[in-house]
Amino acid sequence: MRDLIFKRLLSICCILILLISAGMIYSLVSGSIPALSHYGFFQFIGSTEWDPHPDRETYGALSFIVGTLLTSFLALIFCIPFSLPVALFTGEFFRGKKIATFISSIIDLLAGIPSIVYGLWGFYTFRPIIIEMGVNSQGFGVLTSSIILAIMIIPYASSLSGEFISMVPNELKEAAYSLGATRYEVIRTVTFPGVFASYILALGRALGETMAVTMLIGNTNNLPTSLADTGNTMASIIANQFGEADGLKLSSLIAIGLLLFLITAIINLVAKLIIKKLN
Repeated sequence: MRDLIFKRLLSICCILILLISAGMIYSLVSGSIPALSHYGFFQFIGSTEWDPHPDRETYGALSFIVGTLLTSFLALIFCIPFSLPVALFTGEFFRGKKIATFISSIIDLLAGIPSIVYGLWGFYTFRPIIIEMGVNSQGFGVLTSSIILAIMIIPYASSLSGEFISMVPNELKEAAYSLGATRYEVIRTVTFPGVFASYILALGRALGETMAVTMLIGNTNNLPTSLADTGNTMASIIANQFGEADGLKLSSLIAIGLLLFLITAIINLVAKLIIKKLN
């Protein structure tokens, strides 16, 4: 009877998750229909215009899509050279040692710091540099926000990567060693598929990050053409303007949220296919 009750509870939880996901998708789609119907899907995602003036109201998402992808992938590129050695240190070379446990605890602590704290730290760290360069202190730009975003996801990626590395069964490693593989070959062929998954999760966090990027990217509705340009991400434009939006503007912001959801889902799907191929 206890097993039956537990099984029913698990089934109810799974169904509840599916219902919540379906409700989320329905809300995003229904809320974005007015904007997508008015502009057309491809025109909406291909336009850089964002003009809320009542007489010439025009909205397009391209600037924010580019800003999101640019900051997120730059952050991931900056993150990998720092997080991967830490993950190998704690999960492979010194697994089970006191030093690895201590470093893992520090990493977990850093990973739990709210993003707004990173944003404040980045703002007051880079502000003197920006002022010294003679640039508006609010216009930190894409590069600065990417650096802070990378610093923010380094502990997250290091913690996940270390966990994935430590979870690789010793039998697989020993089988590879018995076939004559070197330690580098074992790490590359046996360990790295799980590590790849952790970086996709870190990228997903970077894509949806709001406060740290909002405080540093400059919050302009321009299409960034260089790393020094200011801009907006999909999350930051929603955070900045959702509270005062209504009508077509509100629908456009919901459509941007739907696009962010789709981009994240596509990236996760591609990652799963790559991991499946690697395995």
